[in-house]
Amino acid sequence: MPKAIRIQQTGGPEVLRWEDVEVGEPGPGQARIRHTAVGVNFIDTYHRSGLYPIPLPSGLGSEGAGIVEAVGPDVTVVKPGDRVAYAGGPPGSYSQVRLIPAHILVPVPEGVTDQTAAAVMLKGMTAQYLIRRTYTVKPGETVLFHAAAGGVGLFACQWLKALGATVIGTVGSDEKAAIARAHGCDHLIISTREDVAKRVREITGGVGVPVVYDSIGKDTFMNSLDCLRPLGLMVSFGNSSGKVTPFDIGVLSQKGSLYLARPTLATYTATRADLEATARDVFEAIRTGKVKVEVRHTYPLDRAEQVHRDLEGRRTVGSIVMTP
Repeated sequence: MPKAIRIQQTGGPEVLRWEDVEVGEPGPGQARIRHTAVGVNFIDTYHRSGLYPIPLPSGLGSEGAGIVEAVGPDVTVVKPGDRVAYAGGPPGSYSQVRLIPAHILVPVPEGVTDQTAAAVMLKGMTAQYLIRRTYTVKPGETVLFHAAAGGVGLFACQWLKALGATVIGTVGSDEKAAIARAHGCDHLIISTREDVAKRVREITGGVGVPVVYDSIGKDTFMNSLDCLRPLGLMVSFGNSSGKVTPFDIGVLSQKGSLYLARPTLATYTATRADLEATARDVFEAIRTGKVKVEVRHTYPLDRAEQVHRDLEGRRTVGSIVMTP
């Protein structure tokens, strides 16, 4: 019988359980996939802790790659034997085998390994919509990207550099600064000991940046607004430090008629056409060398509890993959 990581209740990493699961035949619109690699993302810890509530009991994980074993009636987008990857859908990628809505699966092209595909689907497609759609970064622009040594950060900063942007990145240590610099960051700010807004103003000659990409949330939000030039866009796409504290939206006008976006990947890939186009753009960036993906941490799937402890303890850099 296949196994999976499941949770019966929310809490710390100790609530993760390695359990036998029954996986039946796919129904209408479904495919059965045998995972070869499973991606890990910070949002998984939100689901486990209850910050982002999900119905319980539940599987966990939203990103993976593998082989299609069977498809349900009327499924035409994939067939048995296809190499596929996905991000999103019902939680449950922390598994050896699962049923999944077939329409969220995309083909993995030759030249992209299963581990790479599992590591980049969520992070790569997130980077794609952030820098190509939420705000279309143009050559010569200077942008600020928080957590530049994280999974999304390393992907996005390389891509931004390839687009001709000047990239300011924030990190928490000198070690992470070196990694981010090697992946496209022109300027690094050590947020644990430097005033981010002050440094951004120094780097930009007092002008500020047109866009800030912020996945940290509560600890950085207000300071990020001070990094923007008038009419700048604050893109808040995560809460690794906790939810942003409610604030008077009049602050946006006071700081220069600023814009605020809270985008999600689900919205940007809601249609099959958008999903396929986004994934193609990501895989093409990898195939052409604009972005190099380094899976820096690999764990067995049954060690998911340790993975979450390392992730929340800031002991990881870049992409993490678990192998079933």
